[in-house]
Amino acid sequence: MERIKIGVLCPSEIAFRRFMPALKKLNEFEYVGIAVASKNEWNGDISDDMVSREHEKAEKFVLEYGGKIFNSYTELITSDEVTSVYIPLPPALHYEWGNLALKNGKHILLEKPFTTNLNDTKTLIETAASNDLAVHENYMFVFHSQLDFIRKQIDSGIIGDVRLIRSDFGFPFRGADDFRYDKNLGGGALLDCGGYTLKLASLLLGKTARVTTSQLNFLGNFETDIYGSATLVNDSGSTMQVSFGMDNSYRCSLDIWGSRGSIYTNRILTAPEGYEPIIEVKNADGERHISVPPDDTFRKSLEKFERCIADKHERNSNYSDILRQSELLDEFERRS
Repeated sequence: MERIKIGVLCPSEIAFRRFMPALKKLNEFEYVGIAVASKNEWNGDISDDMVSREHEKAEKFVLEYGGKIFNSYTELITSDEVTSVYIPLPPALHYEWGNLALKNGKHILLEKPFTTNLNDTKTLIETAASNDLAVHENYMFVFHSQLDFIRKQIDSGIIGDVRLIRSDFGFPFRGADDFRYDKNLGGGALLDCGGYTLKLASLLLGKTARVTTSQLNFLGNFETDIYGSATLVNDSGSTMQVSFGMDNSYRCSLDIWGSRGSIYTNRILTAPEGYEPIIEVKNADGERHISVPPDDTFRKSLEKFERCIADKHERNSNYSDILRQSELLDEFERRS
């Protein structure tokens, strides 16, 4: 297969700090360049100073990683030099630019959440499927080896039958100018940190996971939801409780309570490259703290994207996974 020629839509922090270092490790991809928005592509009023700052960020990409600067998103998306596009824009912009990329024959890697609503997600997947194009939602944590380790501990029976699973993900207030607190940009705790907990629930409870109760909470003058919680169950009766928030003390935990013991870890969703997660396993025989090797989840997510481009079975399976995540978010919102 020819190398996948990929362009980046906007010089975001995550693109510079996480995406590009991971991309450099993969021979299957060829980095083409970075796009900055033209003035008519910005959402709302934009000053010349803001445009200038975006160009400065793009120039930093070129100095560090090479490639070229595209002077509009449309220019990159319609370029014959590019066969796939990474889109790390705020969530409300995912549908517009993802749709344009697909209609121009490009595979797309979207940061989470895939879109801000179920209908938009369905449309993008239908467009991708009708054009034999790959789409991928970048929930990196699902590729960390600690999840496989935890599953093996459960399957071994070391904690007995699972009675309850709980996951919490929250972080302190990031400042009112952060897109997460802007409704027009697709902000809100559910679409941000809440999406992580629902994704984890679908992995642990399986395809029959469904939201039975949910609550979204608002604070002060913010138009977006700031924190929330939910209970999910599957057809076997297994239960998982999740909570999340964007005005919380930091927490990123998974706690599995069994009939004969428990499993706990505190970086289940955000373990960075080089970090060794510590899994705490307790039962009647005592307590063990087990170190799991570091993992490079961004690289593994990119490898998944490459497999979706190359293989129709992988592509179709990924369509289903993305759609299921969007359905859970929709269930949560309708029940809250």
